[in-house]
Amino acid sequence: MALFRSLGDPARLAILRRLTEGEARVTDLVTCVGLAQSTVSAHLSCLRDCGLVVSRPVGRASLHSLARPELLDLLAAAEQLLAATGEAVDLCPTYGTPSAAKESTR
Repeated sequence: MALFRSLGDPARLAILRRLTEGEARVTDLVTCVGLAQSTVSAHLSCLRDCGLVVSRPVGRASLHSLARPELLDLLAAAEQLLAATGEAVDLCPTYGTPSAAKESTR
């Protein structure tokens, strides 16, 4: 379950999706996800602790990449599943977005 909790954060998921395209520096990820550098670094630290991301030094920076190629398959499968059930998941009163849950109780 910890794996899915780590993937459940929108910022960490956005970082992982960017890393599916190849290695990236923190500054690249900051631009991609629109968060502060310290926030992106904290998310990367979490993803490294989970074994999902690795980094290697290049000069004064570090390049981050996916640690496990299986993650590509997992993300692709999740996207396919959401394409098939996305609206139902979004509107689920238990697991959907807070606004969707409020709407469904009216």
